[in-house]
Amino acid sequence: MLRPHSTYPITCKKKWRMAFTAISFVKLLHHLSKKALHMKPPTLFRSFSYLAIDVGPPHVSSPSDKLSNVDPKLLSQMVGDKRLDSLAQFGDVKELAALLGTDFKLGISDGNDDIDRRKRVFGVNVFTRPRSRGLLSFVLEAFKDSTIIILLFCAVLSLGFGIKQHGWKEGWYDGGSIILAVILVIVVSSVSNFNQSRQFKKLSAKSGKIGVEVVRGGRRQSVSIFEVVVGDIVHLKIGDQVPADGLFLEGHSLKVDESSMSGESDHVNVNADANPFLLSGTKVADGFARMLVTSVGMNTAWGAMIGSITRELDEETPLQVRLKKLTSAIGKVGLFVAALVLVVSMVRYFTGNTRDDLGNREFVGRKTKFDDVMNAVVGIVAAAVTIVVVAIPEGLPLAVTLTLAYSMKKMMRDNAMVRRISACETMGSATIICTDKTGTLTMNEMKVSEVRVGKKLILEAEKLAPSLVQLLKEGIGLNTTGSVYQPQEISLPEISGSPTEKALLSWAVMDLGMDIDEVKQHCEIIHVETFNSEKKRSGILMKEKRGSNRVHTHWKGAAEMILAMCSNYYENTGEIMIMGDEERAQIGNIVKSMATKSLRCIAFAQKSSNGNENIEKLEESELTLLGILGLRDPCRPGVEAAVESCKKAGVKIKMITGDNVHTARAIASECGILEPNEEFDEEAVVEGCQFRNYSAEERMDKIDRIRVMARSSPFDKLLMVQCLKHKGEVVAVTGDGTNDAPALKEADIGLSMGIEGTEVAKESSDIVILDDNFSSVVTVLRWGRCVYINIQRFIQFQLTVNIAALVINFVAAVSSGKVPLNAVQLLWVNLIMDTLGALALATEEPTNDLMKMPPVGRVEPLITKAMWRNLLSQALYQVVVLLILQFKGRSILDVSEKVKNTIIFNTFVLCQVFNEFNARKVEKKNIFEGLGKNKLFIVIVGLTVVLQVVLVEFLKMFADTERLSWGQWGVCVSIAALSWPIGLLVKCISVGPSK
Repeated sequence: MLRPHSTYPITCKKKWRMAFTAISFVKLLHHLSKKALHMKPPTLFRSFSYLAIDVGPPHVSSPSDKLSNVDPKLLSQMVGDKRLDSLAQFGDVKELAALLGTDFKLGISDGNDDIDRRKRVFGVNVFTRPRSRGLLSFVLEAFKDSTIIILLFCAVLSLGFGIKQHGWKEGWYDGGSIILAVILVIVVSSVSNFNQSRQFKKLSAKSGKIGVEVVRGGRRQSVSIFEVVVGDIVHLKIGDQVPADGLFLEGHSLKVDESSMSGESDHVNVNADANPFLLSGTKVADGFARMLVTSVGMNTAWGAMIGSITRELDEETPLQVRLKKLTSAIGKVGLFVAALVLVVSMVRYFTGNTRDDLGNREFVGRKTKFDDVMNAVVGIVAAAVTIVVVAIPEGLPLAVTLTLAYSMKKMMRDNAMVRRISACETMGSATIICTDKTGTLTMNEMKVSEVRVGKKLILEAEKLAPSLVQLLKEGIGLNTTGSVYQPQEISLPEISGSPTEKALLSWAVMDLGMDIDEVKQHCEIIHVETFNSEKKRSGILMKEKRGSNRVHTHWKGAAEMILAMCSNYYENTGEIMIMGDEERAQIGNIVKSMATKSLRCIAFAQKSSNGNENIEKLEESELTLLGILGLRDPCRPGVEAAVESCKKAGVKIKMITGDNVHTARAIASECGILEPNEEFDEEAVVEGCQFRNYSAEERMDKIDRIRVMARSSPFDKLLMVQCLKHKGEVVAVTGDGTNDAPALKEADIGLSMGIEGTEVAKESSDIVILDDNFSSVVTVLRWGRCVYINIQRFIQFQLTVNIAALVINFVAAVSSGKVPLNAVQLLWVNLIMDTLGALALATEEPTNDLMKMPPVGRVEPLITKAMWRNLLSQALYQVVVLLILQFKGRSILDVSEKVKNTIIFNTFVLCQVFNEFNARKVEKKNIFEGLGKNKLFIVIVGLTVVLQVVLVEFLKMFADTERLSWGQWGVCVSIAALSWPIGLLVKCISVGPSK
């Protein structure tokens, strides 16, 4: 069987081309010989010293033809299976890049036509997941509820007996009404759950959007991970997620965490020789590199695996677990009450103690028709089951889901993307926030504002010796993960990299006149040590290509770290001076004075040696200090106010930074983290090594007084979090680096940075702060508290209804054998308090008052004393009033039994409407404060009232009600309205300090 041309290996194609060329050459010689033989007169050709024959292809292939000759499946299998023999078929990585139309330095074209063509040939970098649950699955799930099944069974029996006894026209009302009410409850709850599921899915999709740095048209630019195409050259650094399958082009010390693919925790070395393969979804653990993308989307190894995985968004939060226990406890009470009502009602009915509306005994032994008996029994069972339905507060989990979904959507608008929904509620309990400095408290817009060479302040770069300038160019231009792109001679260069790298490169380009391409052209990098958060430095070993062939070691990093490695220093004249103890102390004081001005101090040092020496490792001693650069990173506007807001809310702020102690102290004072009386307190500001070396007892004793930890390592940060949690604090931690991952995971709430944060940090966090701003952290805190308060409001509202409905029906059933609220009416109440109540109370937005309350903490009860006071008082009022109406209503109001029952039902529903306002404020007396801002609350209350009027006045047969006069409506509204003054009076009763 013949294979398609595109599936042949590249080596086969080369052999066919060679054969074609040979045949063409032979045919040409044959043609020339025949021509010579037939010439008249015969002519002898003069022999040339050489023969040039141009044998070209029939036509020049277009880029599209080139791409279509490459089999995507072959590329996918090569990287996925890590097959070096398959790579050898293409030649090497550079030949494959050429085949894919990728320039090794400039990347692919940045034109849309080229990118669209690559998407057509190789696909897009999007993963196709299995379909999520549809609306029908939520409806079927709701139908599986045992109480709903029993209720529907009773309704069907009632429908059958009703039709048999009264015919189709009159007999369907009782059973049909219950069926319609049950279907209404199921549809409303299913649609609500379906909408929340879709909301969570959308937010999940947004959390998967990652920025990737690629080279297109010679420019290093950031694009969405979904826009990466085959042939792209991608820059990778520590903490990045590999965006697609690809091959290692160039780089240093690259180690990749492939645990997401292989399950192995050991980091894998990736290099050009033994293992050039990079898999989508893996994380860069160390080093940096450039990679060539060979497969995207579903053609990657990750795509093949993820196609069979469905990420369910049904994560249970701690609060939902607590509410499940509460629901279960209330349900058991409801079940017990329903069982009692069932037994008592059955006994009363079969002993002849119940009477119909005309006063006649309902059961008179054998004289009673079988259908009447069955109808009565079904009615009693339906009433008992309905009590269970009302008693079980299914609305509690719904309220949590609604408020979490609503909060997540609003938090996204406020620059906070929630990755784990439990973080929404946990953040409301936070007692301590451990924050980074750079980019969180500061603007992360670095600029070189002070330059020191030796002991002198350098105001103009022209005053530096040319030899020193050249060394600084090499130290900055080669020892960097950033890049410089010059689009045109007249335009400003485009500088990429971290804020620190961009500031240093910008100074070198603008002040020193550095041409980074020229620097790289004349130097060969032998070895690279990437930045290490423990040593706080990075270095390179490089060899000059021109002239002397000398080898240089270049280091850059934290000033005090580099200073400790130096034994000499440069003067601005280029003269090398010995660094004695006195000089070292003087330069140390210069660093200290720069740090107290809130400058980040970066030092550069180097050591040269002859090219004849065999040097493989970077020198770490007897270096010569080139200079010290002071980088200014101003505090973010609004940070001081945000810190003050946290303090008023009872949340302590601790700053953990890698900067030196003087810079850390200056920034902490500027932001308001350090009080004026704490600025010189030795216990308020400590270094990481100092904290690390404390004994366990000393750490636990001093940790409350520590406000700032400088020169900290990731281990110090983790140790701080562990100690705080051990003391019972609820800890939120901000982080942006790969090494912050352990602390982010250990914390109760991990907050990563969306702009400067690595993908490893984001994966380890619960919430991503999209603008890297501390003010957004405070916004998350406000939303967290709002979630908790909203759920408490709904619990207070729903438990009031539960208690009142249970007591009223139980007392009435036991004493008179009749329940005032039938199945349809109780299901309507259930709908009001579950779905509509949850929507109204779970969507309140946060107010400034939330930040004046102390944090909830870890062990506070969900239902506070104030909540018990409010709900018991309202429930007691409703029970007393409605029982009076039940037993004395006919005589007091001079109405029939059916009208009395309608008034009881109407008053009960209106009491819940008025009590919904009371539930808005647990402690505050003014329950109308901020009402205008929550339009959804007003709409739902209005809708509830309108539907209640329709139910009473126009759906008499459905709800088993009678139309009420204006006077009777006035009585119902007046009784219900008394909930407001009662709520006001009750709040005057002190129940101790509220949390």
